[in-house]
Amino acid sequence: MQSSLQVEVERCESHSVIRLQGELNVACAAELKGVLVATMAEGGDLQVDLEGAVAIDVSIMQLLWATRDEAKRMGTDFAVRASEAVGLASRDAGFDLFLGEPV
Repeated sequence: MQSSLQVEVERCESHSVIRLQGELNVACAAELKGVLVATMAEGGDLQVDLEGAVAIDVSIMQLLWATRDEAKRMGTDFAVRASEAVGLASRDAGFDLFLGEPV
């Protein structure tokens, strides 16, 4: 499968924002993992903006959940903003705890 990850990373003094767009699925999971790991390694709080995402699958939800856990372990804030479609899919899959607010 070829990845079609549409990602933009904005680094600020105290945090980073990762903006994702389009369909987020297993085809782009490995690439997204690399972006998340590299961004976390730079330190600071992390926000993942899924407002531009039109679909998300469980592989991406699990990856974000693992990132949230790693952020907790590191003592940094992690937040996810989601489009309505992503929010509904996440809630249906039981991953709604981290949507919309820092955890």
